[in-house]
This record gives sequence, C-alpha cells and structure tokens, in this order.
Amino acid sequence: MKRLVCALLVVASLHIAAAQPVPLPPGTTIDDQDQKQQASDPLGDVETAIEVKNYTLATARLELYLSAHPQDARALFDRGFVEDAQGNADSAEDWYRKAVAADPKQFEAHMALGLLLASKGDERDTQAAREQLYAAAQLEPNPPNPAAKAHADRALANLVRSTDPTGARDALVDALKLTPETPADTLLAAEIAEAAGDGEIAEQEYRKAIDADPNLPGANAGLAHLLIDQKRYSDAQAVVEGALRRDPADPVLNTQLAAILNAEGKPADALAVLEKLHKLEPDSRSVATMLADADFQAGNLDEADALNQQLLAQAPNDPALLDARGQILIRRQRYDEAIAAFRKAVAARPEDVDAWSGIAFADSETHQYQDELAALTTRSKYAEENPASLFLWATAYDNLHQRKPAADYYQRFLAAAQGKFPDQEWQAKHRLAALAK
Repeated sequence: MKRLVCALLVVASLHIAAAQPVPLPPGTTIDDQDQKQQASDPLGDVETAIEVKNYTLATARLELYLSAHPQDARALFDRGFVEDAQGNADSAEDWYRKAVAADPKQFEAHMALGLLLASKGDERDTQAAREQLYAAAQLEPNPPNPAAKAHADRALANLVRSTDPTGARDALVDALKLTPETPADTLLAAEIAEAAGDGEIAEQEYRKAIDADPNLPGANAGLAHLLIDQKRYSDAQAVVEGALRRDPADPVLNTQLAAILNAEGKPADALAVLEKLHKLEPDSRSVATMLADADFQAGNLDEADALNQQLLAQAPNDPALLDARGQILIRRQRYDEAIAAFRKAVAARPEDVDAWSGIAFADSETHQYQDELAALTTRSKYAEENPASLFLWATAYDNLHQRKPAADYYQRFLAAAQGKFPDQEWQAKHRLAALAK
C-alpha cells in the first residue's frame, strides 16, 4: 500500500475548503481577510504548508498550536501526517493514536493509522490495522469524500482478503457502491474468491482482470498460482509464458515456470529457467536457494555446494541451508561433516525433522548405531514414522544384535513400504527370515 499517497488523499479531503480562494468582502484588505481566516480556521496555514511539503514550517506552527490546544484532533492528525510524510513511522503512529483518542469519530486518523500499521506487516500490527480500518469504514470523512471512504473500504478488503474473505468481499462491495470498479478491484475480487475456496469464480475474475489490463501487476501470477494448485500445469504454463513474453525478467513468473516444468517432469528445463533467473537476480536469496536445490536434484553437486556455501556465508545458522549442506555432504559420503552441519541445524531449530533424519542416516553409514537410535528417538518427538525412518530403526537394532525390536521394525517397514522400496523390502524380508531361525 502506498501509505503516503493515501494520507495525502485524506488531508486533501479534510481541508479542501481551506485550499480554495475566497473573494474578499467589500471594504476589507488582504491582511484583514487573512486575520479573519486564521480566526475561523487557525490550522489553515499549517495545512497550506503541508500541501506544499514545507514540513519544517508546518511542524513549527503545529507545535505552537498544540501547546495551547493539546486535544485538538485535527491538529494531532496533521502532526502525525507530517511525521508520516517524512518516513517517521513510529512518531506518526503516536500522533495518529493521540488524534483517535481525542476524537474517536475522526475518519481520517483511523484510516491513516490503519494504513500505517498495515504497512508494518507484523501480525499484531496487522490485527490493529484491521481494527482501525474497520472503524474508518464505519465513519464519514469531513468534509464528505466518497473516494476517501471507498479507499478505506478497499484498504480493509486488501488487508483481510486471506484471513477473512467474507469480510473482504463485503468491504469491496461497499467500495464499489461509492466509486467505479477498476482492474485492481477485479484482481482483488479474484484473490478473495481464491481465499474462500471458490476456484471457478477466482479464475473468472483473474481472467477478467487480465483482459482489462494484461500488464496488471499480480494478475497473471495470481491466475498461474491458482492453476498450479489445481495441477492444471499446461493451462498455467500458457498463462506464465504469455506474461513472460511481455516481461521476460519477472522473477515471480520465472519461478512459477520452473515449478511448472518440474511438475511436468522436465527438471533440465526448470534448471535452465532458474539459471537464467539467477543471472537476472544475482542477489536474490530465494532464487539462489531454488537454483541450489535444482542443481542438487540434477546431481550438480559442485554447483549446488558453491551456491549453498555463498548463502551460508550470509546466514550461517539458517537451519534450511544447513540441512541442504548436510544432504550435499551425505551425497559425497562425507558423513562426519554432514553430521556436524545437521547438528548445527538442530541447535538453531530443535524440531528440525529433516536434520534428525540426516543425522540418523549418517550415523548408520558410519556404524554409530547407538547414536543413530538416539537421533531417531528425538526425531520421533516431532514427526510420525515413515518407511525410511522405520528401516533405519530396524537396521540399527539388527546391527546391535537386538533381534526382537529389529524384527518388529522390519515388519512395520514392510507394512508401510507397500512395494515402493524394492531393494530395502528384499533386505527386510531376508533379515526377517534370518532373525526367525
């Protein structure tokens, strides 16, 4: 959200009368008229300074005025706006809150505070932003301004489109009662429908938005996301490739294309897309991470390791990166180094199931069976067993010559494997026969 633009709209609606020239009455001078205007509208000169972005002058005059009128809601709002316009978010928030406290029915302060809190992105701030924008949506601007009122409704709809699609839909409908629908509104309607689980309506609205404006930011990616979720990969690919012809460097669309190609069983093509994207976005951590994973899956261990270590240099305690490093080291049969990487990962995130699984596998390969059982025990606190973990339990007990638990876990493995792991299933059956003698 462009908070500053929204706040400027609010200020303009609040003080539009002050900005319009008024004819002088007969027998008066300009000085006389200025004095009368200041008496009737003591904040007029402040808001004139705000309109021309003379924030130093506006601040000085507001400080003077507020020293005598500390509960004037309009002045408190103006003071917050001056801070907001200069990027001083914390100070602006304090002044907006004072304005709301001074006059809970002031539309402008509720809206500005809601927009500011929404821009922070924190969960607590988002909830507070929702409350402020909802309050604004129940009030009227002064003087009346349908565009500002509709802007509050749209801001609320945007904020809650994922968490409260019904409330978002109602807010958008209220906005459209006041101002005409735009392609951005249609896109918002699509996102609300998708969040509500209505894929058919969502697709219809996405396509309507794209028809209205093929370059509308987020529209093509939104439709592609919906189609990918529905596993309609060929349809999604057509949308993404069409959009990429207009904007070949778009990182989101390129990422989606790589995901589609992977899902279609074309890992080499997906890798080529990610390599191109990495050249376009060399500083993007998310792109580098995806490329490293694609290189790993393709068996390009040198390339994957180089990217992974570059990422780790920037975030040495990132559990996901440490897990990836451990897997690369396992593939290279450097098991002790892999265990060290995995243990660093669980030090940062004790519930890291992938790391505990990696430790157990590496311990198995280095014949540290007691350590393997300890790792599997910890893993079981955070995740259910799967065929891989059951096989590790079985072979660890088997190598420790604990026949009964080994047989039990071999049987559990066979029940879970269902023919998907033929080599291990053959081994399990062979060992069960041996253990039964």
